[in-house]
Amino acid sequence: MPLSPNPYAALKEASQYVCLFRGKTFVVKVSGEVIAEPKSRKAFCEQIALLWSFSIRVVVVHGGGPQLDAVCEAMHIPVQKVAGRRVTSPEVLEAAKMVFAGQLHLDLLAEFQAAGIPAVGLTGLDAGLVKAHKRPPVSVVPDGATEPQWVDFGLVGDIDGVDPHILNHLLEGGFLPVVAPLSGDDTGAIYNTNADTIAAGLATALQAEKLFFLLSVPGLLKDVARSSSLIPHVTLDELDALEAKGIISGGMRPKIAAVKAALQGGVPSAHLVSGLAPDALLVEVFTNEGSGTMILGAAATSGEGQP
Repeated sequence: MPLSPNPYAALKEASQYVCLFRGKTFVVKVSGEVIAEPKSRKAFCEQIALLWSFSIRVVVVHGGGPQLDAVCEAMHIPVQKVAGRRVTSPEVLEAAKMVFAGQLHLDLLAEFQAAGIPAVGLTGLDAGLVKAHKRPPVSVVPDGATEPQWVDFGLVGDIDGVDPHILNHLLEGGFLPVVAPLSGDDTGAIYNTNADTIAAGLATALQAEKLFFLLSVPGLLKDVARSSSLIPHVTLDELDALEAKGIISGGMRPKIAAVKAALQGGVPSAHLVSGLAPDALLVEVFTNEGSGTMILGAAATSGEGQP
Protein backbone atom coordinates (compact mmCIF):
# COMPACT_ATOMS: atom_id res chain seq x y z
CA MET A 1 0.00 0.00 0.00
CA PRO A 2 1.12 3.61 -0.49
CA LEU A 3 3.20 4.93 2.39
CA SER A 4 1.54 7.44 4.69
CA PRO A 5 2.89 9.86 7.31
CA ASN A 6 0.31 8.34 9.63
CA PRO A 7 1.25 4.67 10.11
CA TYR A 8 -2.38 3.83 10.86
CA ALA A 9 -3.90 5.66 7.89
CA ALA A 10 -3.43 2.76 5.49
CA LEU A 11 -4.90 0.35 8.02
CA LYS A 12 -7.94 2.59 8.51
CA GLU A 13 -8.41 2.88 4.76
CA ALA A 14 -8.15 -0.87 4.28
CA SER A 15 -10.52 -1.63 7.15
CA GLN A 16 -13.46 0.06 5.42
CA TYR A 17 -13.02 -2.26 2.45
CA VAL A 18 -12.62 -5.30 4.69
CA CYS A 19 -16.00 -4.48 6.24
CA LEU A 20 -17.51 -3.78 2.82
CA PHE A 21 -16.39 -7.04 1.23
CA ARG A 22 -16.60 -9.49 4.13
CA GLY A 23 -18.81 -12.39 3.07
CA LYS A 24 -18.85 -11.25 -0.58
CA THR A 25 -17.62 -13.40 -3.47
CA PHE A 26 -14.64 -12.57 -5.67
CA VAL A 27 -13.74 -14.59 -8.76
CA VAL A 28 -10.04 -14.28 -9.58
CA LYS A 29 -8.67 -15.49 -12.90
CA VAL A 30 -4.87 -15.79 -12.89
CA SER A 31 -2.93 -16.12 -16.13
CA GLY A 32 -0.40 -18.81 -16.86
CA GLU A 33 2.36 -16.18 -17.07
CA VAL A 34 1.74 -15.15 -13.46
CA ILE A 35 1.89 -18.66 -11.98
CA ALA A 36 4.67 -19.95 -14.23
CA GLU A 37 7.46 -19.05 -11.79
CA PRO A 38 7.51 -20.24 -8.17
CA LYS A 39 8.16 -16.74 -6.80
CA SER A 40 5.19 -15.08 -8.51
CA ARG A 41 2.97 -18.11 -7.85
CA LYS A 42 3.80 -17.89 -4.14
CA ALA A 43 3.12 -14.14 -4.06
CA PHE A 44 -0.24 -14.65 -5.78
CA CYS A 45 -1.34 -17.35 -3.34
CA GLU A 46 -0.29 -15.21 -0.36
CA GLN A 47 -2.50 -12.37 -1.60
CA ILE A 48 -5.44 -14.73 -2.02
CA ALA A 49 -4.76 -16.08 1.47
CA LEU A 50 -5.12 -12.59 2.90
CA LEU A 51 -8.46 -12.06 1.15
CA TRP A 52 -9.61 -15.45 2.46
CA SER A 53 -8.50 -14.55 6.01
CA PHE A 54 -10.85 -11.54 5.86
CA SER A 55 -13.81 -13.87 5.12
CA ILE A 56 -13.98 -12.88 1.47
CA ARG A 57 -15.23 -15.88 -0.51
CA VAL A 58 -12.76 -16.46 -3.33
CA VAL A 59 -12.93 -18.70 -6.40
CA VAL A 60 -9.74 -18.97 -8.44
CA VAL A 61 -9.70 -19.85 -12.14
CA HIS A 62 -6.29 -20.43 -13.69
CA GLY A 63 -5.06 -20.28 -17.24
CA GLY A 64 -1.93 -21.93 -18.57
CA GLY A 65 -1.32 -20.75 -22.11
CA PRO A 66 2.49 -20.52 -21.95
CA GLN A 67 2.71 -23.89 -20.24
CA LEU A 68 0.50 -25.49 -22.88
CA ASP A 69 2.55 -23.86 -25.65
CA ALA A 70 5.71 -25.35 -24.12
CA VAL A 71 4.23 -28.84 -23.89
CA CYS A 72 2.94 -28.64 -27.48
CA GLU A 73 6.37 -27.55 -28.68
CA ALA A 74 8.05 -30.40 -26.82
CA MET A 75 5.59 -32.86 -28.35
CA HIS A 76 5.89 -31.29 -31.82
CA ILE A 77 2.21 -30.31 -31.84
CA PRO A 78 1.41 -27.24 -33.98
CA VAL A 79 0.19 -24.19 -32.06
CA GLN A 80 -2.35 -21.96 -33.79
CA LYS A 81 -4.14 -18.93 -32.34
CA VAL A 82 -6.61 -16.57 -33.96
CA ALA A 83 -7.64 -13.27 -32.32
CA GLY A 84 -6.08 -14.39 -29.04
CA ARG A 85 -7.92 -17.73 -28.97
CA ARG A 86 -6.37 -21.16 -29.37
CA VAL A 87 -7.29 -23.64 -32.06
CA THR A 88 -7.63 -27.00 -30.26
CA SER A 89 -6.88 -30.11 -32.27
CA PRO A 90 -7.30 -33.56 -30.64
CA GLU A 91 -3.54 -33.53 -29.94
CA VAL A 92 -3.72 -30.07 -28.36
CA LEU A 93 -6.65 -31.19 -26.19
CA GLU A 94 -4.61 -34.13 -24.84
CA ALA A 95 -1.79 -31.73 -24.01
CA ALA A 96 -4.27 -29.33 -22.40
CA LYS A 97 -5.56 -32.08 -20.12
CA MET A 98 -1.99 -32.84 -19.08
CA VAL A 99 -1.26 -29.18 -18.29
CA PHE A 100 -4.51 -27.81 -16.89
CA ALA A 101 -5.51 -30.77 -14.74
CA GLY A 102 -1.96 -31.95 -14.12
CA GLN A 103 1.29 -30.33 -13.06
CA LEU A 104 0.20 -26.69 -13.25
CA HIS A 105 -2.99 -27.39 -11.29
CA LEU A 106 -1.17 -29.40 -8.64
CA ASP A 107 1.61 -26.82 -8.24
CA LEU A 108 -1.01 -24.16 -7.56
CA LEU A 109 -2.85 -26.33 -5.04
CA ALA A 110 0.42 -27.12 -3.27
CA GLU A 111 1.24 -23.42 -3.01
CA PHE A 112 -2.16 -22.70 -1.50
CA GLN A 113 -1.56 -25.46 1.02
CA ALA A 114 1.76 -23.86 1.92
CA ALA A 115 -0.11 -20.57 2.44
CA GLY A 116 -2.48 -22.31 4.88
CA ILE A 117 -5.52 -22.30 2.57
CA PRO A 118 -7.80 -25.36 2.25
CA ALA A 119 -7.98 -25.26 -1.55
CA VAL A 120 -9.91 -27.82 -3.61
CA GLY A 121 -9.00 -28.46 -7.24
CA LEU A 122 -11.77 -28.73 -9.84
CA THR A 123 -12.32 -28.65 -13.57
CA GLY A 124 -15.48 -27.64 -15.37
CA LEU A 125 -16.40 -31.33 -15.55
CA ASP A 126 -16.65 -31.77 -11.78
CA ALA A 127 -20.29 -32.08 -10.70
CA GLY A 128 -21.35 -30.61 -14.05
CA LEU A 129 -19.87 -27.24 -13.12
CA VAL A 130 -19.44 -26.00 -16.72
CA LYS A 131 -21.55 -27.57 -19.47
CA ALA A 132 -20.50 -26.76 -23.03
CA HIS A 133 -20.87 -27.74 -26.66
CA LYS A 134 -18.30 -27.87 -29.43
CA ARG A 135 -17.91 -24.47 -31.02
CA PRO A 136 -19.01 -24.47 -34.67
CA PRO A 137 -16.91 -22.59 -37.23
CA VAL A 138 -17.24 -18.87 -36.56
CA SER A 139 -16.49 -15.64 -38.38
CA VAL A 140 -13.50 -13.85 -36.80
CA VAL A 141 -11.53 -10.74 -37.70
CA PRO A 142 -7.88 -11.63 -36.97
CA ASP A 143 -5.57 -9.08 -35.34
CA GLY A 144 -4.37 -6.59 -37.91
CA ALA A 145 -7.03 -7.56 -40.45
CA THR A 146 -10.15 -5.74 -41.55
CA GLU A 147 -12.09 -8.58 -43.11
CA PRO A 148 -13.52 -11.55 -41.19
CA GLN A 149 -12.57 -15.14 -41.94
CA TRP A 150 -14.20 -18.43 -41.00
CA VAL A 151 -12.28 -20.27 -38.31
CA ASP A 152 -12.80 -23.79 -36.98
CA PHE A 153 -11.41 -23.69 -33.44
CA GLY A 154 -11.62 -27.48 -33.10
CA LEU A 155 -12.35 -29.03 -29.71
CA VAL A 156 -13.16 -25.75 -28.01
CA GLY A 157 -16.24 -25.63 -25.80
CA ASP A 158 -18.72 -22.77 -25.82
CA ILE A 159 -20.51 -22.59 -22.49
CA ASP A 160 -24.16 -23.64 -22.35
CA GLY A 161 -24.55 -23.22 -18.61
CA VAL A 162 -22.85 -23.06 -15.22
CA ASP A 163 -24.13 -24.96 -12.20
CA PRO A 164 -22.48 -23.31 -9.16
CA HIS A 165 -23.87 -25.84 -6.64
CA ILE A 166 -20.48 -27.47 -5.99
CA LEU A 167 -18.80 -24.07 -5.65
CA ASN A 168 -21.39 -22.81 -3.16
CA HIS A 169 -21.04 -26.05 -1.20
CA LEU A 170 -17.27 -25.60 -0.98
CA LEU A 171 -17.41 -21.89 -0.19
CA GLU A 172 -19.94 -22.42 2.58
CA GLY A 173 -17.63 -25.08 4.00
CA GLY A 174 -14.72 -22.64 4.14
CA PHE A 175 -12.84 -24.06 1.16
CA LEU A 176 -11.26 -22.22 -1.74
CA PRO A 177 -12.17 -23.70 -5.15
CA VAL A 178 -9.45 -23.68 -7.82
CA VAL A 179 -10.90 -24.30 -11.29
CA ALA A 180 -9.00 -25.52 -14.35
CA PRO A 181 -10.31 -24.45 -17.80
CA LEU A 182 -11.80 -27.68 -19.12
CA SER A 183 -15.50 -28.27 -19.77
CA GLY A 184 -17.70 -31.12 -20.97
CA ASP A 185 -21.09 -32.17 -22.27
CA ASP A 186 -23.62 -34.90 -21.49
CA THR A 187 -22.05 -37.30 -23.99
CA GLY A 188 -18.76 -37.40 -22.07
CA ALA A 189 -16.87 -35.15 -24.49
CA ILE A 190 -14.17 -32.91 -23.03
CA TYR A 191 -13.47 -29.44 -24.38
CA ASN A 192 -10.80 -26.80 -23.96
CA THR A 193 -12.60 -23.64 -22.85
CA ASN A 194 -10.99 -20.24 -22.48
CA ALA A 195 -10.25 -19.57 -18.80
CA ASP A 196 -11.36 -15.94 -19.10
CA THR A 197 -14.74 -17.11 -20.40
CA ILE A 198 -15.09 -19.64 -17.58
CA ALA A 199 -14.21 -17.00 -14.98
CA ALA A 200 -16.90 -14.68 -16.35
CA GLY A 201 -19.45 -17.51 -16.35
CA LEU A 202 -18.66 -18.43 -12.76
CA ALA A 203 -18.76 -14.80 -11.61
CA THR A 204 -22.19 -14.35 -13.17
CA ALA A 205 -23.59 -17.61 -11.78
CA LEU A 206 -22.26 -16.86 -8.29
CA GLN A 207 -23.46 -13.23 -8.42
CA ALA A 208 -19.92 -12.24 -7.52
CA GLU A 209 -19.12 -8.80 -6.22
CA LYS A 210 -15.99 -8.52 -8.35
CA LEU A 211 -14.19 -10.32 -11.16
CA PHE A 212 -10.41 -9.97 -11.34
CA PHE A 213 -7.98 -10.82 -14.12
CA LEU A 214 -4.35 -11.06 -12.97
CA LEU A 215 -2.06 -10.37 -15.90
CA SER A 216 1.58 -10.00 -16.84
CA VAL A 217 0.88 -6.30 -17.57
CA PRO A 218 -0.37 -3.56 -15.20
CA GLY A 219 -3.88 -3.49 -16.69
CA LEU A 220 -5.47 -2.10 -19.83
CA LEU A 221 -2.91 0.04 -21.66
CA LYS A 222 -3.41 2.69 -24.35
CA ASP A 223 0.01 1.68 -25.70
CA VAL A 224 1.08 -1.92 -25.01
CA ALA A 225 4.72 -0.83 -25.22
CA ARG A 226 4.35 1.67 -22.34
CA SER A 227 3.23 0.52 -18.90
CA SER A 228 2.79 4.21 -18.01
CA SER A 229 -0.18 4.36 -20.41
CA LEU A 230 -2.41 2.50 -17.93
CA ILE A 231 -6.12 3.33 -18.12
CA PRO A 232 -7.29 3.36 -14.46
CA HIS A 233 -11.07 3.47 -15.10
CA VAL A 234 -13.19 2.62 -18.12
CA THR A 235 -16.86 2.00 -18.87
CA LEU A 236 -18.44 -0.50 -21.23
CA ASP A 237 -19.09 2.23 -23.80
CA GLU A 238 -15.46 3.35 -23.62
CA LEU A 239 -14.35 -0.24 -24.15
CA ASP A 240 -16.20 -0.29 -27.45
CA ALA A 241 -14.37 2.86 -28.53
CA LEU A 242 -10.98 1.36 -27.58
CA GLU A 243 -11.79 -1.77 -29.57
CA ALA A 244 -12.75 0.31 -32.59
CA LYS A 245 -9.35 2.03 -32.42
CA GLY A 246 -7.54 -1.34 -32.36
CA ILE A 247 -6.11 -0.74 -28.89
CA ILE A 248 -7.49 -4.07 -27.65
CA SER A 249 -5.79 -6.95 -29.45
CA GLY A 250 -4.27 -10.41 -29.00
CA GLY A 251 -4.91 -12.13 -25.67
CA MET A 252 -6.66 -9.03 -24.34
CA ARG A 253 -9.57 -9.61 -26.74
CA PRO A 254 -11.02 -12.68 -24.96
CA LYS A 255 -10.49 -10.96 -21.60
CA ILE A 256 -12.47 -7.93 -22.65
CA ALA A 257 -15.18 -10.17 -24.13
CA ALA A 258 -15.33 -11.96 -20.76
CA VAL A 259 -15.48 -8.65 -18.90
CA LYS A 260 -18.41 -7.52 -21.02
CA ALA A 261 -20.27 -10.79 -20.49
CA ALA A 262 -19.79 -10.60 -16.71
CA LEU A 263 -20.84 -6.96 -16.39
CA GLN A 264 -23.85 -7.51 -18.63
CA GLY A 265 -24.67 -10.54 -16.46
CA GLY A 266 -24.87 -8.39 -13.34
CA VAL A 267 -21.34 -8.41 -11.89
CA PRO A 268 -20.82 -4.83 -10.64
CA SER A 269 -17.18 -4.43 -11.63
CA ALA A 270 -14.23 -6.17 -13.24
CA HIS A 271 -10.56 -5.42 -12.69
CA LEU A 272 -7.47 -5.95 -14.84
CA VAL A 273 -4.51 -6.08 -12.47
CA SER A 274 -0.84 -7.01 -12.59
CA GLY A 275 -0.08 -10.43 -11.20
CA LEU A 276 3.64 -9.68 -11.13
CA ALA A 277 3.83 -6.32 -9.33
CA PRO A 278 4.12 -6.78 -5.54
CA ASP A 279 0.71 -6.93 -3.83
CA ALA A 280 -1.07 -5.31 -6.79
CA LEU A 281 -4.25 -7.29 -6.13
CA LEU A 282 -4.38 -6.12 -2.50
CA VAL A 283 -3.76 -2.51 -3.55
CA GLU A 284 -6.64 -2.79 -6.05
CA VAL A 285 -9.02 -4.16 -3.40
CA PHE A 286 -8.06 -2.19 -0.31
CA THR A 287 -7.10 1.31 -1.48
CA ASN A 288 -8.90 4.20 -3.11
CA GLU A 289 -6.22 4.58 -5.76
CA GLY A 290 -6.11 0.97 -6.91
CA SER A 291 -3.34 -0.45 -9.04
CA GLY A 292 -4.87 -1.54 -12.34
CA THR A 293 -7.91 -0.94 -14.53
CA MET A 294 -11.40 -0.95 -13.05
CA ILE A 295 -14.27 -1.54 -15.50
CA LEU A 296 -17.70 -0.60 -14.25
CA GLY A 297 -21.03 -2.12 -15.08
CA ALA A 298 -23.99 0.08 -15.90
CA ALA A 299 -25.37 0.02 -12.34
CA ALA A 300 -22.05 0.45 -10.55
CA THR A 301 -20.82 3.65 -9.01
CA SER A 302 -17.47 5.16 -9.85
CA GLY A 303 -14.48 5.06 -7.52
CA GLU A 304 -11.77 2.46 -7.07
CA GLY A 305 -12.58 -0.29 -4.62
CA GLN A 306 -16.31 0.41 -4.65
CA PRO A 307 -18.78 -2.41 -5.45
